[in-house]
Amino acid sequence: MNSKPSTLNSQLSITNWAEEDRPREKLMAHGAAALSDSELLGILIGSGSPKESAVALMQRILKDCDNNLNTLGKMSLYELMQYKGIGEAKAITIIAACELGKRRQATNAAERPDMGSAQAVYNYMHPKMQDLDTEEAWVLLMNQRFRLIKAVRLSHGGLSETAVDVRIILREALLNNATVLTLVHNHPSGNARPSGDDDRLTLKLKQASEVMRIYMVDHVIVTDGKYYSYAEEGKI
Repeated sequence: MNSKPSTLNSQLSITNWAEEDRPREKLMAHGAAALSDSELLGILIGSGSPKESAVALMQRILKDCDNNLNTLGKMSLYELMQYKGIGEAKAITIIAACELGKRRQATNAAERPDMGSAQAVYNYMHPKMQDLDTEEAWVLLMNQRFRLIKAVRLSHGGLSETAVDVRIILREALLNNATVLTLVHNHPSGNARPSGDDDRLTLKLKQASEVMRIYMVDHVIVTDGKYYSYAEEGKI
């Protein structure tokens, strides 16, 4: 079936379109990048007029702007409200969306922290762990440049050990498109040396990560004032 609405469909409410033609459903199925400018704007204004869908209305407005979003962003509240189906609330929504686009363009991309060393991992995790009286396990998910994508708390357990499911770690890595990971947990006792359970978990996660073609760079044990790094000790 053609993914573009027919001329007849464009006169109907979006809810009457074929499901693959509805912009909200299309975004959910294929992502925002798959939608046209008019479809994205149609989602924002929600509805058009009795004779014109929201998307068709925005197609017409954009056509008057030579299909240039920058030109649309220069339109005033009064100019937008001259179009049938665009009231004050919809005009304000369009102007606000265009302003957000300008501000995003002017904003520098957020720099991801570099987690390429055990010291960097310790500096990042110590504030989160220094006052804990029970063990917690976290995984730091990174891209191939060792830039942090996401820090995920895996478990909050007893004083002696933390139960960690390797499957959850790998699932989080895959869901976040991470290619590198570091396991982190704390020892509230202050003794940073790994236990036998720590060694077994490290080996198990290392082997599972290799199967999934994910690089496990380290397992860092954090205490208040020092750390133990499997990588620095040559044990990973």
